[in-house]
Amino acid sequence: MNEPGTEGVLLDQETLRGRLDDAPPWLREHYRTFRESMLGERDGSPFPCYFGIEAEREGDLLYAACESTTDPAALLRLRDVLLEYLDTYADHADRAPLAVFFRPPAGDRGEAHYHERLWHVLEFLHVHDPEPWPDDIPTDPDTPRWEFCFGGEPLFPTSRAPFYDERKSRYSPVGLEVTFQPRAVFEGITADTEAGERAREAIRDRMGEYDGVCPHADLGDWGAEGDREWTQYLFREDDEASPDACPLDPARDHPRARESLLEPGAWRRFAGGDRSDPPVAESADD
Repeated sequence: MNEPGTEGVLLDQETLRGRLDDAPPWLREHYRTFRESMLGERDGSPFPCYFGIEAEREGDLLYAACESTTDPAALLRLRDVLLEYLDTYADHADRAPLAVFFRPPAGDRGEAHYHERLWHVLEFLHVHDPEPWPDDIPTDPDTPRWEFCFGGEPLFPTSRAPFYDERKSRYSPVGLEVTFQPRAVFEGITADTEAGERAREAIRDRMGEYDGVCPHADLGDWGAEGDREWTQYLFREDDEASPDACPLDPARDHPRARESLLEPGAWRRFAGGDRSDPPVAESADD
């Protein structure tokens, strides 16, 4: 953790804040607006997720910056950071989410762009995951107990983006922002526990007050009949600009990428322009 630089490395809060003066302007602004939304108020209402507030206030969050949502080298570095995070987060704090800030695209982009980019990132991570999909998690996203998995662990990636007008709890003015939380950190506060139900009711109430609108129709609970996890990763605002079905088609067949691309540090092959062994799930430039 805390290797030199700010992009493509895992950072704790103290280290990130100590390096911001030398960081790219987009990263400084990403973190500034993120911290302000976590610790500030909107029309007198605090941010809905008090777990997020506490993690940022106490310095328990971990962070990463990714230079691109499409470049293979950047996404392979993110893959390595996410694996390092999964190996270390439990020793860092009881609840230590990973907030990933992505360099914003040039120009104004609409909702469809951010849905496409989020699912491209998740597909890239899945294809280049060195661990197989867990046996106890279904691969069909259209089931109540499906969720995104990586490194052998179920994860809940919550995204924020610039296209939200009213739903400010999901608004990030700079660009795409994804916070990964392992399912393990929700132990004891899932919807099937009394504590979990109380926490969810409180968060829903705070969300209504903070956003000034009703909680999103897709907001649900993992494992609850009728609820779907994938729709909660990036809430839709416009049905025409959002996917009708989950864009990710997970497979238990493993590995899906070449063995050479599953090794830590594989990003270095593409950072120098080597395209002799192209990764799967590559897309257009940002």
